[in-house]
Amino acid sequence: MREDAMAGHACRLILSDMDNTILPKGEKTVSARTHAAFHAALDAGIRIGPSSGRALSWVPPMFGGDEDCCRTAVATNGLEVYLDGECIHHEYFDHAALEGLRSKLAGHPGAGLVCFVGYKPYVVAGSREELGKWFPAYAEEAEVVSELPQEKVTKTNVFQDLTRPETQELVDELNAEVEGLDFDLAMAGFLNVMPAGWNKGTGIKVLCEAIGCTTDDVVVFGDANNDLTMFDVVANSVAVANATDEAAEAARWHIGACRDDAVAAAIEKLAQGVWPFTE
Repeated sequence: MREDAMAGHACRLILSDMDNTILPKGEKTVSARTHAAFHAALDAGIRIGPSSGRALSWVPPMFGGDEDCCRTAVATNGLEVYLDGECIHHEYFDHAALEGLRSKLAGHPGAGLVCFVGYKPYVVAGSREELGKWFPAYAEEAEVVSELPQEKVTKTNVFQDLTRPETQELVDELNAEVEGLDFDLAMAGFLNVMPAGWNKGTGIKVLCEAIGCTTDDVVVFGDANNDLTMFDVVANSVAVANATDEAAEAARWHIGACRDDAVAAAIEKLAQGVWPFTE
């Protein structure tokens, strides 16, 4: 890959998806090279952090407990936005909308619903065992309950044993029929749920406004369909080689695979003032 100098390319903010972008499947922490690359960017004066479907409280352990790597972040698919360690926006779920979703899922035998209050997951439909097929860590912490939590719900996911095409069909159905919520495909059998209008792209816009930069000053890395909203708003969007077809098509730039530390290699160059992407 030809490396161009940064002339014409401002980079004030780097955001990366976690799972299958910098965190390989089955791993609990990012690689030492990725961890070091984040610090190289910070040392160069570039803000860097995760743009993840996970709540921020789940992210520091993936950096070995190093909170400096996620002081600036877009978490929970855009519902949590952090700048230099301060939460500058937190969007919560409307309980009536969640009840509407729960009612809709009752018509889908086997469908599950997990709602988070802060760090704590509650399984309000389906079973802990089924949830564990997708996120064992969530299942280990989950409490099975018969009603929606009364506290503010910070994160929500739908899960069901479905193929990827079947999952996309469910996403499309719920987007068409459930008011007040948006849905996207995280992986086969697992859906992200957001308050209508909130997503990674929205979160990035909030963060840019707070920093005083534009989305042209941002580089984002991703691999999946829940990254499409940030690819929509950030011109310098980068897909790893293991990305879904939809994410790869939407991204402007393309690099190697997650397991090959491709994102770390790109961040290292950005920290050095070298533009690592070419058409």
